[in-house]
Amino acid sequence: MYFSGVKKNVLSVEYFISKRILKSEVQGKKVSRAIVRISVISIALAVVVNLITIAVVTGFQNEVRAKVTGFGSHLFIMSASEGSVYESEAINKNQTFLSGLRKDPRIKGVFPVGYKPVLFQSSKQETTIGLANGKDSTFSNQNIQSGLIKGVDETFDMQFFKENLVVGSIPKFNTKEPSTELLISKKLAIDLNFKIGDTVRAYFVRATPLMRLFTIKGIYETGLEEHDKKITIGDLRIVQELNDWGITSSIEIADTLLKNDGYENEFIVRGVATGGQGRFRYDWGQGYDQYGAKAYNAFKDTTYKIIFSDYFSRMDGQGEKTSVADTSYLKIRVKGKVKSTNDFKTNEFGEIIRNYSDNTGLRYSIKASEKEVFFEHTNGKGSFQNYVGGFEITIKDWEQLGAIAKDVKKKVSFIPTADSKMLKVTSITDNESDIFIWLSFLDLNVLIILILMILIGIINMGSALLVLILIRTNFIGVLKSLGANNWTIRKIFLAQASFLILRGMLIGNVIGVGFCILQYYFGIIPLNPEVYYLSAVPIELNFWSWLLLNLGTLIVCVLALIIPSIVITRISPAKAIRFN
Repeated sequence: MYFSGVKKNVLSVEYFISKRILKSEVQGKKVSRAIVRISVISIALAVVVNLITIAVVTGFQNEVRAKVTGFGSHLFIMSASEGSVYESEAINKNQTFLSGLRKDPRIKGVFPVGYKPVLFQSSKQETTIGLANGKDSTFSNQNIQSGLIKGVDETFDMQFFKENLVVGSIPKFNTKEPSTELLISKKLAIDLNFKIGDTVRAYFVRATPLMRLFTIKGIYETGLEEHDKKITIGDLRIVQELNDWGITSSIEIADTLLKNDGYENEFIVRGVATGGQGRFRYDWGQGYDQYGAKAYNAFKDTTYKIIFSDYFSRMDGQGEKTSVADTSYLKIRVKGKVKSTNDFKTNEFGEIIRNYSDNTGLRYSIKASEKEVFFEHTNGKGSFQNYVGGFEITIKDWEQLGAIAKDVKKKVSFIPTADSKMLKVTSITDNESDIFIWLSFLDLNVLIILILMILIGIINMGSALLVLILIRTNFIGVLKSLGANNWTIRKIFLAQASFLILRGMLIGNVIGVGFCILQYYFGIIPLNPEVYYLSAVPIELNFWSWLLLNLGTLIVCVLALIIPSIVITRISPAKAIRFN
């Protein structure tokens, strides 16, 4: 028997025979030719659909994820009190755990940030309408739109906004004085008629409502409209001040003189503070007390130094969360006859007349008949610069987000800090849970599509294999009569099916990869950014995804065809040779 002696090259004979059969099927009978084409098309279609599905879903997930994390980072450290990232209670900027986090090789950066709600007023827009009398009427209108200023410092990684910059440039926050430059979105610029270089009015709600002027330095567009219309990038130092974090202090001289209860035309020196808990204590050099004012008789030079601190219920602040203290100074010099009468000049309302030496309002003199008193104020720098809304942490590998978050929480969460604040760590998947839950559903969709398309390919290939076996029944009988066993014959037809699968995969890869290349470079299929957060269908297909898809398709299909090939074992050689 011929086949009983073939042992060395297991697939050499099967490969040769299957290749000859396939050639004859393609060029031979009309029925066989149609079956072969249908099977090849089904595999090609499965590969095309699966390739595009993986490329689109992976690209979509990564693009949306990158944009969301670009606005909010991977992890966020904030106060453990209730509140969102945008409304978190201020925490001390100088935390002991920061150096350890920055040394972690898995962490790309740790950045202090703060948020402040804002109302932007649009530039004037002229509108002309036609009236019934044939004349036109022109009027001006201005719009107001709310948003958030995200305060960052010079250490913040602006790469995300650089990649999405439309016009202008990225503001610089490394200047000596706080920068008034803003980076706004294209959405906001269109809605409020802003352009590069415009000076815009911004209104803030705080203890005392405030208006500030800012300059538009750059305009960005990410396509993530929900965030675009909300987030504006500004200087962290301005946000710190606007949020009334910490304490801001000064020493003032009252407009009127103290003339009763034994006082003879003495100045009232008083400390003024804002921010913190709202209740203040004053240290004039002998410890904290509740007295925020003193009388000064102008008979000698002196310097006042007041340390301001806040408290909630106890004057000593023991056991309470107190803000970082602030210090102000007032230097007073008397020229002329120091001990002369304090007959300082006042106006018709009884207010002291001050002679200012500059435009700051911090240096002035007040004259009496025989002497002149000079005042020089040095206001506190404010302790607001010691506070931030939280810390953003960016990581190098998204796949390690869970592990890094767990490690950071062990170092930070619910461990009292130096100022008795409890902190917590939230991840971007917590802060933007709606978006990430939606993205996770796409994985299930991909799995369903992959399984369905491979099943379709298996069913079509199985049907084609059965037809090929049926057409070659006589041939199977001849092989069995020559000594071929069932498994040898099955390998012949499995090899033939594998050739068809590979041909279909080749065609599918050409079409699928070709489409991905066109979409990646030319964006031929657009999207509505209001619904999908992107302006075009994203594509991302790496080598390993492509390789695993092709190997998986080939292996699964070939293994699945082993079952229909069992029909060969039921064919009798005698009956098969007579079969027509």
